[in-house]
Amino acid sequence: MAKDGKSAVAAVAGARILIENVSKSFGGPAILDNVGLDIAPGEVVALLGSSGSGKTTLLRMIAGLATPTAGRIAIADTVVADAGSGRFVPPEKRSIGMVFQDYALWPHMTVAGNVSFPLEMQGVAAPERARRVAEALELVNLGAMASRSPATLSGGQQQRVALARAIAASPSVILFDEPLSNLDRELREQLVIDIAALVRSLGLTAVYVTHDHSEAFAMADRVAVMVGGRPVQVASPEDLVSAPSSADVASFLKLGLVAAGKREADRVVFKETNETLRLPDDFAGRAGEGHLFVPRNALSIAAPDAARLPGRAVHSAFRGDGYQTRIQLACGIDLDLASDRRIGDGEPVGVDFAWERARWFAADPINA
Repeated sequence: MAKDGKSAVAAVAGARILIENVSKSFGGPAILDNVGLDIAPGEVVALLGSSGSGKTTLLRMIAGLATPTAGRIAIADTVVADAGSGRFVPPEKRSIGMVFQDYALWPHMTVAGNVSFPLEMQGVAAPERARRVAEALELVNLGAMASRSPATLSGGQQQRVALARAIAASPSVILFDEPLSNLDRELREQLVIDIAALVRSLGLTAVYVTHDHSEAFAMADRVAVMVGGRPVQVASPEDLVSAPSSADVASFLKLGLVAAGKREADRVVFKETNETLRLPDDFAGRAGEGHLFVPRNALSIAAPDAARLPGRAVHSAFRGDGYQTRIQLACGIDLDLASDRRIGDGEPVGVDFAWERARWFAADPINA
């Protein structure tokens, strides 16, 4: 932030984004299916999902790079897209900034030139442009590199230039489309924290698309887990981990053991192998198809004769402070769990857990 408190970059407060009954298709199956999402001013929401889940399509519609087949989108008090009326506000009139995966920098311009060019296209006077460019570059710790060519910068520095360009125009909303996926893990972990801190310090509303749950958790106030063209759970990172709403969420986030099976009166018959597991009398859940879920922090490696779920070790890898062992369970599930010793490849082992930590996710009878 500017030391005098009069920041040109942060002059606009974050805006509410309201997405109502939005769908998108190209004549085939829906890419987005009746999506609703209400993002508060200044809130950071991550759209988290695998390839094809619809997260990038939804971001593009917020940005004005695609139009909905049905539904409407509003930013602040302005409806920017409405399939029913045909209303459509172009991207340059939505008060948004965008940061892309591939940086999208102009190689023939300097760092300062890249940040300045969109302001010039908006007709911002030269003295004000210079002030905003200088401030934006300082905010991303690149003030000393204004005259450099983007080609001389590292990938992380180039992404910081793209971020400076996005915030220089004082948008009310900033959109991120997998911005760190081209960077190595250590740099991603550092940069996502820097981005999150900057966005919050400026009071911007942000939507962050990623397939990496660690990025989403580090960045967002709430995470929308996208499966099959719609958010299946929207919650804080803490609530997603402690209380996933479905087997889909628990499986995608790799929260522990998620095993498909059929629940009968006193047992579960696992789908992959027909192995059975006896249930306690008070274990809640509806009979029929579904998934047994046990959180990772409730699972422990046990000797075969003391294990609820038998299996064998595939391989143990040393991780500096212990071992990570992949266990192939007889129920057809592979798990990676911590161990304090190297377990031999093929050695019989099993997994134990307390039933009070386990849950049964019954299948939707419509889709079962």
